[in-house]
Amino acid sequence: MQIKKLPSDFEQALPVLEEIEKAGFEAYFVGGSVRDHILGLPIHDVDIATSAYPEEIKTIFKRTVDTGIQHGTVTVLVGDDSYEITTFRTESGYQDFRRPDQVTFVRSLEDDLKRRDFTINALAVDRNGNVIDKFDGLGDLKKQIIRAVGKAEERFHEDALRMMRAVRFQSQLDFTVETETAKAIKDNSYLLEKIAVERVREEFIKLMLGKAWQTGFNDFLKLNLSEYCPAFKNQRDNLAKLLKLDDLKFVDEEAAWTAIGYAMDLTPKQFNKMLRDWKVSNKSRETSVATDKMLKNFKKGNFDLWDIYSLGVDNFARTVSLCKLFKIKLDDKNLSEEVLNIPIKSSRDLAITGNDIIKILKIKPGPEIGKLMSEIEHKVVEGTVYNNFDKLAQYLLSE
Repeated sequence: MQIKKLPSDFEQALPVLEEIEKAGFEAYFVGGSVRDHILGLPIHDVDIATSAYPEEIKTIFKRTVDTGIQHGTVTVLVGDDSYEITTFRTESGYQDFRRPDQVTFVRSLEDDLKRRDFTINALAVDRNGNVIDKFDGLGDLKKQIIRAVGKAEERFHEDALRMMRAVRFQSQLDFTVETETAKAIKDNSYLLEKIAVERVREEFIKLMLGKAWQTGFNDFLKLNLSEYCPAFKNQRDNLAKLLKLDDLKFVDEEAAWTAIGYAMDLTPKQFNKMLRDWKVSNKSRETSVATDKMLKNFKKGNFDLWDIYSLGVDNFARTVSLCKLFKIKLDDKNLSEEVLNIPIKSSRDLAITGNDIIKILKIKPGPEIGKLMSEIEHKVVEGTVYNNFDKLAQYLLSE
């Protein structure tokens, strides 16, 4: 196969390939960028592989950075652009089931492609647009299947995170995991426990936000990967509830976590712990916990505008979308108007400060200032006092 018209991202990088070839070495575009272009998807990163060793790349280009030179990667700076150039390599001795103990630089493109995870990622393109396909990756793209390069079990013992990458690609591309590859995932799912939670979480969230996340999530459960993730052991039936919801699409990571906590029927304390076990960022964790509380308030019908405001107006739209998914009745049209009309999003938006209160009431600093600020905040949110300095001062003086 030949790509008649290279994508602009590749064309822009062509001078890099040409310089490497002028020096007597091979160079190709490789990996996900090739796959995505063939599928008609946007290209995110342009990866270049070469037969030149790192020190040789550094003699060809004037401006380079040793990004990961021990693994053969040098970043080449060209004008305002930068490109990661990685030497063809083989790997061996994966004692931690993630990183190779030994990396050996080689001159053979085929040897380099052999170490890659899936056939659809083991494609290379030369500067003339010719696609090098040693493992029928093009055929698998056409069949829409995810198949390991060579023996699947070996690929997963080299890097157990590849099992999560399989279901993540499934979700993003709406592909099917090939039978032998799926069997190897199920047989080796226990290896996932050996991978850092942060890496697993990154793949898991990409899965949950994919266009066909139900497909990937179904295999995530069916192939036992969920059993080796934080807080998910013995939760397959609860997690599978998410697959029964109509047209479920998550607007963001926080919506996904909230839906998971709701499906598992976790208490606020349990939900917070689950997110900590997954090492979710503090910001996402706090947002997810607030969304979970708001969702449960809506389910009980026990809430007012202050509850929504205190849990975060920005969380309202996410919670409404989850209410629809979980069939929680809510007069969201009228409520949305009320929420939209809340004049402030936080106490920082108040038109008056604690120092203003001291001056207006001619009182000394103390706990009373905080109480008055809280009272004013309530009044503004309820709409009984305008968020205007003169109106707030008038209110204080009238009390």
